[in-house]
Amino acid sequence: MSARPSILAAAAAILLASTALVRANEPSYGPNTYDRTLEALIAHEDAASRGGWPKVPGGVTALKPDSQGPDVVALKLRLLASGDLPPEAMAHDVYDEAVVAAVKRFQLRHGLSDLGTVGRLTLKAMNVPVEVRLNQITATLERLKGNGFNFASRYVVVNIPGASVEAVENGAVAQRHLAVVGRPDRPSPVIQANITSVNLNPYWTVPTSIVKADIIPHMRKDPGFVAKSNMKLLGAENKEIDPASVNWATITSPYFTVRQEPGPTNSLGQLKIDMPNSEAVYLHDTPKKTLFRNDVRFNSSGCARVEGVRELGAWLLEGSEWTLASLEEEIAKGERKNIPLKKQVPVAWVYLTGWQGADGQVQFRDDIYGLDTPQGIVTSTIQPRKPKPKAAALPPARPVTAAAEKPPGPAATASN
Repeated sequence: MSARPSILAAAAAILLASTALVRANEPSYGPNTYDRTLEALIAHEDAASRGGWPKVPGGVTALKPDSQGPDVVALKLRLLASGDLPPEAMAHDVYDEAVVAAVKRFQLRHGLSDLGTVGRLTLKAMNVPVEVRLNQITATLERLKGNGFNFASRYVVVNIPGASVEAVENGAVAQRHLAVVGRPDRPSPVIQANITSVNLNPYWTVPTSIVKADIIPHMRKDPGFVAKSNMKLLGAENKEIDPASVNWATITSPYFTVRQEPGPTNSLGQLKIDMPNSEAVYLHDTPKKTLFRNDVRFNSSGCARVEGVRELGAWLLEGSEWTLASLEEEIAKGERKNIPLKKQVPVAWVYLTGWQGADGQVQFRDDIYGLDTPQGIVTSTIQPRKPKPKAAALPPARPVTAAAEKPPGPAATASN
């Protein structure tokens, strides 16, 4: 394809000089996301009409700053086509500072570590055809058209493909967090709910599905697994059951509850953010902090583990007596404590794989659950909440006749 810059590349060249002037702190999911993403659709349609972008050879993974040669030229052409490299940087075949900056820009737009050199995941993202990117943008626009979430002055958004969490206040992002969300065989759901409380040193009551899929197989291999994991088996009236009394070899439907006791090794960590919902998912801490260092963070069983979740908890509790310091102090006591929010905070778990941010940068994430299809879009769009049914009005009480010889009773009222 020609090196002549497309609309996408030309717009990016202007953007590189004016990024400081835009409100880049707006959330990825907000009232303006649709209009901005529509701009991205137009720019990528232009790129597609020009033949897309060139395929990047595998040899670019061996390139380092100051490298020279045809692979550098191929990389620069690809970065130019997507607007990550300004046209004036095409003058020579050196992997210079401009190329490093362009690669970092590309990596940040695709949720990858901004190393400035091309690794396996970056190469894979560069070679995704423009038609796929157009489909991702279109899928986002369709979801946003059917969006049923009301953006409040304070809300939290979990973008599942982005494995990220944003705390939003008055239209600006107050906090950004990396997250670990559901793996493809145990996906995180698209939902809206209200955050109601922050739980310190929580128990983890293991869902029956996980008991069947994980706990029972572990116990068959290692009879000491439950005890080593600081778990208890609880039967009727929460009476503890000796794991040795269970026939783990044959059991298929557990007749007990598995509960992990509070502590630093608890699977929920030491803080849980509760949001009652039909899917029984929530935000929580984790003892496995190293998971946040991965670019691919789809390892959970549906809930979202949040890096810096204590800071998020403190933000949710702003306006109360609780601060980050007091939360840390209370957690250190090792005792369970439930702290209700004075005002519930809405939360949206969304599925966005392609969108344009307030800074003009177009973001892409892998369609990890394969939902960028017509049917998938329907099932991964937040639906408007159904209004609570009003209690039916009862007919007025009939007047008591003299023949009844009974005094009139209290007026009838609708039940709650």
